[in-house]
Amino acid sequence: MTSKKSSQSKSRAGGVSATGKALEGLVGLLDLEQLELNLFRGRSPQEGWQRVYGGQVMGQALVAAVRTVPEDRVAHSFHSYFLLGGDPAVPIIYEVERVRDGGSFSTRRVKGIQHGRAMFVMSASFHKTENSFDHGAKMPAVPMPEELPNEQELAQKMLKSLPDRMRGYWERERPIEMRPVDVSRYMSRAKRAPEQSIWMRANGRLPDAFQLHQCVLAYASDFTLLDTALIAHGKLMFDPDVQLASLDHAMWFHRPFRADDWLLYVQDSPSAHGARGFCRGSVFTRDGMLVASTTQEGLMRAEATKFPVPGRTEQ
Repeated sequence: MTSKKSSQSKSRAGGVSATGKALEGLVGLLDLEQLELNLFRGRSPQEGWQRVYGGQVMGQALVAAVRTVPEDRVAHSFHSYFLLGGDPAVPIIYEVERVRDGGSFSTRRVKGIQHGRAMFVMSASFHKTENSFDHGAKMPAVPMPEELPNEQELAQKMLKSLPDRMRGYWERERPIEMRPVDVSRYMSRAKRAPEQSIWMRANGRLPDAFQLHQCVLAYASDFTLLDTALIAHGKLMFDPDVQLASLDHAMWFHRPFRADDWLLYVQDSPSAHGARGFCRGSVFTRDGMLVASTTQEGLMRAEATKFPVPGRTEQ
């Protein structure tokens, strides 16, 4: 049973007025069940995946943290580590530590637990709104999303040439719509500069609560970021001879935005070495405002090996 606190928090990070079954499913995943004052339970979709998608864990952990801070404070950054592959068959318990509440900032530490072990940790910081200096990086010149093929048009053009596992993903309805600026890397295995830009937005209308939009962006930010490192090697994330797994992920929220409006995700990978790839991302609104930044390092092996199973061999 959810508590009164949890029910009141739905408007902040778990409303249910989204449209589209996939997006409604995502909003439902983010609407955690409160078990105790600082304990929350999250579930995973039962879609046959071997492990829980990292963006889901980040989004849920951020929801758990949001529900423990004063309403006048919003997340400005989080830093997270993926310790074990998540098991989609069982719930994830999120334990929140209220590290500090100061005059302007609040700090929270969130631990995701499965099978009696920590599988994820996050530190998140929240800040009261203030006005001060203001500048931001310039968005690169790229075609607007309306000038690019939508997902249905891309599917008709690309599905036959994609690996079976990637084809299955693109054939399903998804909560986040994506329009890559350049799809040629999916048609050719030529090695090229490890960078890509993708327009993305929630696949339907979301409630107005900004905290929910932050959690949805955290969810979306994980999907293509580490994949950017593979571009330098002519590989795709679903290739059977590649093993990818997020090791850490950090995000900074600079300005307000809506996750159901088009956002440009500009990504690059400065380095891959020692079976680890490092990637960076910048998120812009369609009018060129920088609203968020991301970094991620991930496991990046050149041959297929089994992912860790909770309670067995670790990474």
